[in-house]
Amino acid sequence: MDTAIITVYCLTDDWLRARRHQESSQRRVTDAEVMTAAIVAARFFSGNFETAQDLLEGPSYFGGRLSRSRFNRRLHALDSILEAFFEWLGQVHQMASAEDIFLIDSCPVEVCDNIRIDRCQIYPKTATDDAYRGYNSSKRRYFYGLKVHMVTTAEGNPVEVSLTPGSYSDTKHLRTFELDFPEGSVLYGDKAYNEYFTEDLLSDASGIELLPHRKKNSRRSVEAYVEYVQQVYRKKIETGFSGLKRLLPASIHAVTDRGFELKVFLFVLASSIDALL
Repeated sequence: MDTAIITVYCLTDDWLRARRHQESSQRRVTDAEVMTAAIVAARFFSGNFETAQDLLEGPSYFGGRLSRSRFNRRLHALDSILEAFFEWLGQVHQMASAEDIFLIDSCPVEVCDNIRIDRCQIYPKTATDDAYRGYNSSKRRYFYGLKVHMVTTAEGNPVEVSLTPGSYSDTKHLRTFELDFPEGSVLYGDKAYNEYFTEDLLSDASGIELLPHRKKNSRRSVEAYVEYVQQVYRKKIETGFSGLKRLLPASIHAVTDRGFELKVFLFVLASSIDALL
């Protein structure tokens, strides 16, 4: 744990210094320490910020802490910084990858059990009109919450991530990704990404070949060896998501929708750093 905590702090502090990040000299707790506490909470304490601060306020680490409300305000103010930090980590993973092959998939994150949907305060059913109700095909059951859409390297390390309501289509959301990949890159996905328009758009605009698993009635069938390669890489992205699922607790404690989404993002960020350790 000590090695991981020191690594997280060094990464965040050096990255902020390289960006020439400005903050008040009167602060007793720096932004790097706030980011470290949040990532450590996601990595080791199921997203519990108080427990992470209890550990880090000791003399072996930071020696100070913020109140719960002040910590939450500081952390929410750093949301764009955290996103930029994740993008930088994605670039590191991309440069370290041996192949210009990328994988895309999504996984559900429940905000509550189905039986509690009517009492959910984070995404009230009356206000969202079932936008957060999606279907988990692997478990063959509906869920209520978010979808984590993630693009990874061939090794399963996160490059891009996006959160959407559970009912959003994987194929349509694919068009919102930046996909800043070298020309000639290949993007593998499952059957949910079968859409010829998006395939042609990526090929013509960016030179990226989208190769999803083909359905039986597909007009663009592929050779048997391509199907085999797809199955091999499919297991790798499942490995990437297994790292995220290992960090996710059975239930994520949050009071607001923004707080819930920030915690989910922190779990993704922690899994990205895990890939470096």
